Amino acid sequence: MQSSIGAFFKEKSEHYRKNEFLAVPADAGRAYHPDGYAISYEEAGQLVQRWQDRLQRAGYGFGDRVAVLLGNRPEMMLLKLALNGLGMSWVPVNPDYRPNEVAYLLDDSRASLAIAAPELAALMRDGIAEAARDVAMVEMSEDLPDLPQGTGGAEGVIDGSTEASLIYTSGTTGRPKGCILSHAYELDMGRWYATRGGLIDFRDGQDRIYNPLPLFHVNAGIITFYCAIDKGNCQIIPERFRANSWWRELSETGATVVHYLGIVIPALMNLPESPWDHTHKVRFAVGAGVEPTLHRPFEERFGFPLIEVWGMTEMCRILGDNHEPRQIDTRAMGRPSPGLEVRVVDQDDNEVPRGTPGEMTLRYSAEEPRRGFFSGYLNLPEATEEAWKGGWFHTGDTVVMDESGMVFFVDRKKNIIRRSGENIAAAEIEACLQEHPKVERVAVLAVEDAMRDEEVMACVTVTGTTDAAMADDLFAWCFKRLAYYKAPGWIRFVDEIPVTGTQKIQKHAMFSEGQDPTEGAHDFRPRKKRG
Repeated sequence: MQSSIGAFFKEKSEHYRKNEFLAVPADAGRAYHPDGYAISYEEAGQLVQRWQDRLQRAGYGFGDRVAVLLGNRPEMMLLKLALNGLGMSWVPVNPDYRPNEVAYLLDDSRASLAIAAPELAALMRDGIAEAARDVAMVEMSEDLPDLPQGTGGAEGVIDGSTEASLIYTSGTTGRPKGCILSHAYELDMGRWYATRGGLIDFRDGQDRIYNPLPLFHVNAGIITFYCAIDKGNCQIIPERFRANSWWRELSETGATVVHYLGIVIPALMNLPESPWDHTHKVRFAVGAGVEPTLHRPFEERFGFPLIEVWGMTEMCRILGDNHEPRQIDTRAMGRPSPGLEVRVVDQDDNEVPRGTPGEMTLRYSAEEPRRGFFSGYLNLPEATEEAWKGGWFHTGDTVVMDESGMVFFVDRKKNIIRRSGENIAAAEIEACLQEHPKVERVAVLAVEDAMRDEEVMACVTVTGTTDAAMADDLFAWCFKRLAYYKAPGWIRFVDEIPVTGTQKIQKHAMFSEGQDPTEGAHDFRPRKKRG
């Protein structure tokens, strides 16, 4: 079994050479490949080799990190293969970032090179301008252009422990943390998904996986990608989820497997009946966050199972409720299995009785607890060890485990807001608002949202007036500095924010039981749109 991504892809591209590897649906309004796109395993292998030659001639190699801002272009993944084949690290950049967020990523990762699509180049340039260091940059459309001269890379041998990706994910400490993912980790993630069995039944060289999620996330960019390669299947990459084109694209692309987030299901259920609803070939869908009240009606209407799973950037083995009988009227998300042990603990790290809510902690085994997990948080060894306290990885998710071992999702820890599949650190928004000259104190928390699962709400005390103009000023302040989805959807002025004797904010005491937190708040949800 291959332990490096380069050797793995070379083997698969030769074995499945005539199979279609990546596909993009046609979309006349898109900035790239308006007529659609398709590339075979053989063609991809040749293209990756050409790009590797170009990178090496320009002086890039082992240990270099490259910040890549290509959105959901298929070149995003082909470039990843080229970089990894040389022992370089792929650092995907969220297209919804603001320049200061891009600058932070460039500084923290010490990227050697930045590559951006033409329509996103201005964002990357602005990020470089705000960064504390100069970073060479090129624009890339469909082919890797001539590159500025690199430093030649470092000495090293590519193996399973070599860094393949550095993916930034929200944490509870404000700024995103860079998760270091190794070659072995990423390959293990794809192989694990490809072999779950039950209703998650991938067929060699026959399935076409439609994943509308962003490629800078592990869902589409790692787990689906390497699962597809492992089985010689095709990954279909739309620009993003659009309800009105969903069923047509599934039919036109011949998709047999789809990925979803909770927000996708109500959007599709709200559509009127269409001839496209039943012309697809979908056998099953994999995702997370479907409301139990919609789970059964969706399956009955559209004719395929929604398989709820759980996963995270730091851990490559997903949980899944993929064996019948499934518990689709609950928030069941799977049972532990060899290679993925689960323990539910209280705040003192003591295991709680079955049926009692607690934090989900994970490990591979007692002998090798960290096998199959990420390599650590870049530049944050203390945060890495804190997450692993007691020899178990702490997920931050509250769950219940029943007597059969089934794990049910309950909630997330208070400092993470889950909006339309994005993990948002409340502390990052609090830090942004606290820099506003008129904000005295701020508490950011999640409020329920029927469409997006949760929405960001900022409770603030300010100097001066507490009117709509002030609320508008605070929203604009955040919207300019943070990715659009992080800006507060609700802003509420309060007289005081409760704190402990050591001045720690008590978010649980903000509102009384049954009180609507949004009552009297200013609603900015309609303005939270991509720029």
